[in-house]
Parts: sequence; C-alpha cells; structure tokens
Amino acid sequence: MSDLAAQYQKIQGELEDFILARQKLETQLQENKIVQDEFKLLKDDAPIYKLTGNVLLPVEHDEAHSNVDKRLDFINQEIKRCEGNIKAKQDELEKVRADLMKARQ
Repeated sequence: MSDLAAQYQKIQGELEDFILARQKLETQLQENKIVQDEFKLLKDDAPIYKLTGNVLLPVEHDEAHSNVDKRLDFINQEIKRCEGNIKAKQDELEKVRADLMKARQ
C-alpha cells in the first residue's frame, strides 16, 4: 500500500509539473499575441528591433512577422502536447487512486 501511495504522490507531482508548463506556455502565447497585435498598429516604414542579448538589432518587417507567426504555431502545438500529457497523467492518477482505495478496504 505504501508503494501505491508513493506512486500516487509521484504522479501528482508530475501532473503539477505539466500544469505549470501549460501555464507558462499560455503566458508565452498571450505575449506573442500582443506582439502580433502591435505589429498591426505599426506603419509600414516603422523600424522593428529584436533584443538579442543586451543589444537591439534591426529586423525586417516580413522576418519579424514570420518569426512571431512561427512562434505562435509552435506554442500552440506545445500546448496541445502538454494538454495530452495532462490528460494522460490525470487518467493514470485516477487509476492509482482507485487501486489505493481498494487496498485500503
């Protein structure tokens, strides 16, 4: 029974890690959507800069838009993957919980 309890706690910790990762991805998604919205407000001739280390480097409009679009696609894919992991861990946690309840009875 202590093995089941330890397994339950381990899975619970893994689930929490996946949930935290999902929250970070959601934050990144929102930040990049804000950048995308800001691009729409810029004039065509407005300079765009990218922070690299502690230096601002000029970036072409098309390249900047493309980079943000790719980042958004990547983040959305990672969110889907993370949600799949969360669902799998929740299912695993339920199974161990049921086994733990059977063992206690």
